[in-house]
Amino acid sequence: MLTIVIIAVIVIAAVVLFLVGRGRIRAGGGRGLKHRFGSEYDRAVADHDGDTKAAEQELGERVKQHGSLDEQPLSPEARAQYRAQWADVQEQFVESPQKAVTEADALLAGLARDRGFPDGERFEEQFAALSVHHSAHVHGYRSMHTAARGQSGTEEMREAMVEARSLFEALVAEQPADPNQGSSQTPQSRDGNGHAPWALNRRHAKGSNT
Repeated sequence: MLTIVIIAVIVIAAVVLFLVGRGRIRAGGGRGLKHRFGSEYDRAVADHDGDTKAAEQELGERVKQHGSLDEQPLSPEARAQYRAQWADVQEQFVESPQKAVTEADALLAGLARDRGFPDGERFEEQFAALSVHHSAHVHGYRSMHTAARGQSGTEEMREAMVEARSLFEALVAEQPADPNQGSSQTPQSRDGNGHAPWALNRRHAKGSNT
């Protein structure tokens, strides 16, 4: 009888430890995903109507599929070309906001593809991969992609362009392996021509009084 009691206690203790351990693993996984994805984690939870488990399953799948992706470096020539193209798009915004947003959306898709991310023709897949590696910068890309295909107002398009700039800078930045990398220039502070980063002010956003 005593032996049976001892065995029962051991079994119960093992079950309790298993459940506690599993709960800790789940909690740790959730914290890890929230730390990794930041505001994208909150957006995923909202998209799943507050279902944290479903959101974490989606984000975990993103990491599983795209976490091992190796970003490819850009040549100095390609980097300079992308910066010039982005500057042209910025100039176009004053006269034609919708055209500028559409071209900027395509430009970011092409840049991401050249860095090794899935092709921009499959936006959701490309966005998922970008969110794994550049979660802090993807919000603007989604907003701009939506604006390029919807009926957003000029102010919304302006804000999307400004926000998307951070992802552009992250993708076009000089990589450590680049032998021409300099320490005096940071992509956030200067563009390829030594100019300060573009930011549309509200006067330009009107597009008719400039």
